[in-house]
Amino acid sequence: MNPSPAIRQVFQGVASRPQMFRMFDRHLQRPKRWPGDATPLYAGEWFEIGEAEHDYMLEILPPLWIHGSMFAMREFLTGSVTSVFFALRIDEAIRYFHGYCDLADQSSVESMRLAIFERENRPVRAMTREERLEHIWSSTADDYRGYAGERWPEGSRGKRTVMIYGGKGGSVLKLLGDLSDDEIAAKLPVQLRYLPSPIAA
Repeated sequence: MNPSPAIRQVFQGVASRPQMFRMFDRHLQRPKRWPGDATPLYAGEWFEIGEAEHDYMLEILPPLWIHGSMFAMREFLTGSVTSVFFALRIDEAIRYFHGYCDLADQSSVESMRLAIFERENRPVRAMTREERLEHIWSSTADDYRGYAGERWPEGSRGKRTVMIYGGKGGSVLKLLGDLSDDEIAAKLPVQLRYLPSPIAA
């Protein structure tokens, strides 16, 4: 569908418990939810959580495995994709993260750990366009996001959509990937609107 299977941050900041549970299934509304392989949608997604949320998930069920400061959930989301939780020391502080790893790929957990560590050690806080779009998708209520259906041109069907305010024309539905820079800025919280891109950082 839309997201790349590459490792990617899907929410900026530390997710609250309600946000965490909501992001566990960010693609709930996808068309053809049950047939087909959803691995490319979820594998590689990650976001930061708090210590209490990390510990809660550790205690909720016996984990599939614990390796040092990482553990995996016993219940798989889809195929061989499951939740992996990380406690990482970054800038002398322990921080906590959730990621979806495809355990059919033996390198996926370590690749995720390294990607999070590298992303969070950037010298200047910055966001790529893709990170901005993923944050918008993660933080938009279900009533205001969805997937292009039969009324859309064939090439757009199945792509993610969000509702935006269109000025005098009122609210309009637009493909997430087609948002302009101004539309992206309007959908982001104030503290994220003017962060530089990593290229400019």
